[in-house]
Amino acid sequence: MAKHRSGMKPESWLVSAGRAPEPGAPLNVPLVPASNFILGKERGYARDDGTPTWEALEEIVGGLESGRAVAFSSGMAAIAAVFDQLVAGAVIALPGDCYQGVAGLAAAGVERKRWSVYRIAVEDTDGWIRACESADLIWLESPSNPLLTVADLEAICRAPRRAGAVVAVDNTFATPLHQQPLDFGASVSLHSATKFIGGHSDLLGGIAITRDDTFFHALKRSRELTGATPGTLESFLAVRGSRTLALRLQRAQQNAMLLAERLDAHPFVSRVRYPGLASHPTHPIAKRVLKGFGSIISFDVLGDAQVADAVCERVQLIRHATSLGAVESTMERRAAIPGQEHLPPTLLRLSVGIEDAADLWADLDAALRAAANDKKILDVLMNQDAMA
Repeated sequence: MAKHRSGMKPESWLVSAGRAPEPGAPLNVPLVPASNFILGKERGYARDDGTPTWEALEEIVGGLESGRAVAFSSGMAAIAAVFDQLVAGAVIALPGDCYQGVAGLAAAGVERKRWSVYRIAVEDTDGWIRACESADLIWLESPSNPLLTVADLEAICRAPRRAGAVVAVDNTFATPLHQQPLDFGASVSLHSATKFIGGHSDLLGGIAITRDDTFFHALKRSRELTGATPGTLESFLAVRGSRTLALRLQRAQQNAMLLAERLDAHPFVSRVRYPGLASHPTHPIAKRVLKGFGSIISFDVLGDAQVADAVCERVQLIRHATSLGAVESTMERRAAIPGQEHLPPTLLRLSVGIEDAADLWADLDAALRAAANDKKILDVLMNQDAMA
């Protein structure tokens, strides 16, 4: 069972939680590569009863949101466990701007006639409040991926809901340090531990956190029956990565704010999406519900998809790669990802890391200007100017 951090600051909890208290125990959580244990009161078989390694991870992350955590083999495994609680004929409310894995899972259930799905714009607070009265699963993602729209979780999670309805919040982008959906009244908060919690692009993992004992046991049972247990090494790495989450996020967010402001003024950038900018459509909500604006930026380059691809090819310090939330900065054109074709073709999602901010800006600015100086891309920009 996860411990409540009892008033301890999250920075201290991240460093201290999950460690064995008895004298002579290892200071760091050990990697326990065991599937079977000598039978006793606490555990017998790892798939059913867990291991000390992944239980430490559950204590750390669960305590950050003052709930009980269940660790999974991936973020999608945690998400699937929530969907697994739905009965036949259920109704799901899903964001219009949504992670493609969730959209794919929902679509697969529709094809099998397990449930019906309707979409609501992330910023449509009234629409979400109405959905709470009729839907069985209200699935929220805030900030959203990749448009970084911030939902009014405070209003939505506290709205009257249908009996038995579940309000689930993908809290990956905000992390438990910047947002605690359970405090607003959400049923469950989910994280891809692959991202900020692990923080080093070296593991897959997912975590679901709830304060409802019945729901906690249902998630744990789903993990047991599907075998979606976290790996021992992955859990060990996630524990180690979580120790520096506060430091990494602070530095990355500082870098992101600087880059967002400079991108907003760049001649070869047409739009910047970052909740910390006053120009962002949901900036007022972000100031109210978030404790920090995070380290993810989405921006549109001037031109077309060819321009955006060229920028990704020209960066050197920033890596042209998918995923996010790690110590290194990564960038990709999201519309090139299967299932994301509806996004603007020139949108680049930038996950800002902990490198020196001046070096990051020099790399990004040089890539934008090099792409613009390419003859084919320059022609595109000149045609746009002519049309204007």
